[in-house]
Amino acid sequence: MFRGSSFHTIDPKGRIIVPARFRDVIKVGGGDGVIVTRLDQALFAYTLDEWAKIETKLMALTDTSEYMRRFRRIFIGGASDCTCDKQGRILIPAVLRQYAEIEKDIVLVGQIDHFEIWSKKRYDQEILRMEKDMKKEEVNNEIAKLGL
Repeated sequence: MFRGSSFHTIDPKGRIIVPARFRDVIKVGGGDGVIVTRLDQALFAYTLDEWAKIETKLMALTDTSEYMRRFRRIFIGGASDCTCDKQGRILIPAVLRQYAEIEKDIVLVGQIDHFEIWSKKRYDQEILRMEKDMKKEEVNNEIAKLGL
């Protein structure tokens, strides 16, 4: 499972170092790379096994609403296969770096079944936004359902 956060930089060629603890999960998850796609102004990275589950769920949906077609177009159409090199790096395609505004400083955030890749600037904004939202009763009620 992907847990914790790591702060890194992306090199001029667009490569990021995947922490060893994440690489171990990637290997167990079906291969030597991840599928990276875009969502929430960040990048989401899935092991090959987890990505196969997502594709299976999407194929099983009978909902052909305009929203679902558009979501699939962006989420699946924006996905890229990123293989780990011998140094434990993956190359993030330019179009995905541009979407997430990743230029230099990044944060890798474990999310149990996947990890997210954020620009440091956007991640800091996300933290501030969540701290503000946590002052709202409805947000606290949702979190309380976890028993926290």
